Amino acid sequence: MRQAFLFFIVLFLFSFNAAKQKFDVILRHGLIYDGLGGKPFQADVGINADTIAFIGDLKQATGKTEFEAIGLAIAPGFINMLSWADGSLLKDGRSMSDIKQGVTLEVFGEGWSPGPRKKKNANDSSWESLGDYFDYLEKKKVSPNFASFVGATTVRTYVLDFENRKPTHEELVQMKSLVEKAMKEGAMGVGSSLIYAPADYASTEELIELCKAASAYGGMYITHMRNESDNIYNALNEAFRIAKEANIPTEIYHLKINNTWNWTKADNVIAKIDSAQKAGLKITADMYTYNASGTGLTARIPTWVQEGGISALCDRLKDPSVREKVIQELESGIPSRNSDPKDVMILGFRKDSLNKLYKGKRLNEIARLHGKNANETMLDLIIADRSSIPAIFFLMAELNVKRMLQLPYVSICSDAASIPAEKPFTSSGTHPRAYGSFARLLGKYVRDERIMKLEEAVRKLSFLPASNLKIKKRGSLKIGNYADVVAFDPTKIKDNATFDRPHQYATGVTYVFVNGVLVLKNGIHTDAKPGRCVRGPGFVKR
Repeated sequence: MRQAFLFFIVLFLFSFNAAKQKFDVILRHGLIYDGLGGKPFQADVGINADTIAFIGDLKQATGKTEFEAIGLAIAPGFINMLSWADGSLLKDGRSMSDIKQGVTLEVFGEGWSPGPRKKKNANDSSWESLGDYFDYLEKKKVSPNFASFVGATTVRTYVLDFENRKPTHEELVQMKSLVEKAMKEGAMGVGSSLIYAPADYASTEELIELCKAASAYGGMYITHMRNESDNIYNALNEAFRIAKEANIPTEIYHLKINNTWNWTKADNVIAKIDSAQKAGLKITADMYTYNASGTGLTARIPTWVQEGGISALCDRLKDPSVREKVIQELESGIPSRNSDPKDVMILGFRKDSLNKLYKGKRLNEIARLHGKNANETMLDLIIADRSSIPAIFFLMAELNVKRMLQLPYVSICSDAASIPAEKPFTSSGTHPRAYGSFARLLGKYVRDERIMKLEEAVRKLSFLPASNLKIKKRGSLKIGNYADVVAFDPTKIKDNATFDRPHQYATGVTYVFVNGVLVLKNGIHTDAKPGRCVRGPGFVKR
């Protein structure tokens, strides 16, 4: 009893003294959503340097800078579990489309990662290893924090280039050593993208070996599975096998079920994940908040013909016998039964002449204009543009999206770059998820459709991904944690990007702090770039 009394006395004195202190920043009268999923409470937040110094009543305290947060939700900064900002931040470090949604941590590495890479020539002054990239981006200065998995595809191509074969024993040893080096440099684990070439040239056994190397350093395996459509059960089984045999926590990238004839598989997909979890496997997932995906047209064609990259693919498709074989496989459902051409919208081409004819149109309309069926048209377009041709695929059931968003182990991603809504970035088409995935959860799904409570949505955006990644001192509003903080208006937050007009910022986020530095003020970017690399559990300081 006496110990409890002394504890409360110490707590009172601490609170009393803190309340009279001076802080660098005070956010006053906000509604605190701490990220842990508990009920919100009204309090002030005091920040000193890069740290949350106090949460409570700061009536007697003063701040060098103070912000009134009446009517605003105060939450931990949001975490983007699948970001392609590793390239866009090099061009524009402000991370505009994500910062305006409250994202303070970008996580890269879906199959491809910024390193390891081979220098192009002797004059190439950029990075080689993943750790070098981390240092490079920190020195360049960017607004958000960032982290990365090491890409299984990046490691494979470093050793095998784009060859469709198994590695030799010596090559596999080299690949594992590259993973180990990346883990020591701060990688979060191994990321794969097995639906694409050359990623799917890797066997399950190869992936297990790479994941064993990551597991030894406390890392995670995160995967775009081999299939999200007709063969989704087999793809899940492979992910579970890798998790078990490599003894590694495993996350499924952008959980979804494609094509109308597969939508009824949702019950079984969820049940299989539940069973794997009950069997002792650590299985989690992430999602973007849309019922349409975005990828290249080349994802619709067999991967054997893509060996060697886009140039080799185009050259092969000019061979009548190869083309005939590809068409036969497409018609027989390889790699999967293809979606209806009306459900595929082309975002753009490398060639302006093709953009003028077909940009923004559906594949069925393009085929009609082209005068051939959809499969023949698709191959002609790939050859003509010599690119993968980015497109949007309207393949998911909205009911399944809502159901999966509510799963307690699902966090949120954009699967997109973080870009400004200005030229030259607006010259290309994009998926609206680049501008709206996080705001859409809080606005459309929480406020408007009420599929979950706001405190649960904040948990999915912050503490859940941080804990999965084993990140310390981030992901929750807690004294002593880094001050990654977002203040938004729950009644106004909204995604404004659409499939027809995607380059539209989300609205409703008022303030964003990254490491205690104000990056967004009254919805306007301050041009501050305080972002840091957040390194994984195996990091060894050099």
